Amino acid sequence: MAASLLPPRTATSRTGRSSGARARRRLALGLLFASPWLIGFVAFTLYPILASFYVSLTEDDLLTPPRWIGLQNYSQLVHDTMFQTALGNTLWLVLIRMPMVVIVGFTLALLLNSRLKGMGFFRIALYLPNFLPPVAAAVLWLFVLDPRNGFLNDLLTSFHISGPNWLNDPSWTKPGLLLLEVSGSGGIMIIFLAGLRGIPQHLYEAAKIDGAGAIARFRHITLPLVSPVILYSVVTGTITAFPYFTQAFVLGGGDAASGSLGGPQQSLLFYGLYLYESAFGFLKMGYASAMAWLLFVLAGTATAILFLASRRLVYYEGIVR
Repeated sequence: MAASLLPPRTATSRTGRSSGARARRRLALGLLFASPWLIGFVAFTLYPILASFYVSLTEDDLLTPPRWIGLQNYSQLVHDTMFQTALGNTLWLVLIRMPMVVIVGFTLALLLNSRLKGMGFFRIALYLPNFLPPVAAAVLWLFVLDPRNGFLNDLLTSFHISGPNWLNDPSWTKPGLLLLEVSGSGGIMIIFLAGLRGIPQHLYEAAKIDGAGAIARFRHITLPLVSPVILYSVVTGTITAFPYFTQAFVLGGGDAASGSLGGPQQSLLFYGLYLYESAFGFLKMGYASAMAWLLFVLAGTATAILFLASRRLVYYEGIVR
């Protein structure tokens, strides 16, 4: 009698097998439809990443078979003076250029956030430089910063100011590059402008009723609510600063053999430019791969530090820390 009261096992096991078969069929169908992307990811992303790590442990000049040397490429970086110069210039980009571009973009967004007539024209005008490809923008600034016939020095001359020898003086190459980067702040400006437009207006109205001034409203309403956008701009600016290449190649190009790489006194020798020259100029693929992996570690570490440091500084609506 007790055995007859138990539920039939065959129906349960049959149901479990059928549901498991359906799940496997769905998985197989999903993998089938995703297979073009998966094959492309493995062939063109995952395999090159793993291969580059192997190459970084070898001596490879593309002309002879790679020779295993272990960590010698990484240890050589410590004693490479050109690498130290490139790393120092790149840190300048991270610590000076990135905050300057973010501050200028945020300031422009604050100025253009008003609803005055004609603001649309200024938004378009300030964003127009971002339509230029990086190479075209860098070539344009070669003419702007020309010490003899450049627009900027001609403008300074009209105010009876002697313009500097921008890209030929190591003391002025980085300020000239900074002008180029700040001129492209329109992209960050648009992102900040979208963040400012997303702030509810009733918060400002309530603060005005409570007697809060413009500075108090900016400090306690604008900054907290736009802080996620600031974090996004800082993180993306930091990540793009480490492999900085195109503008440096145009403004400070050359080759290491003639001593012209990186402009005067290698003041424009950045990490990405030296990595490119090591790989395709010196044909030191193993050395360049080691630099690429170290660059990945540096950018990842900087990004992790920014996220950890922002945990108490960035406000997310609905999240209590």
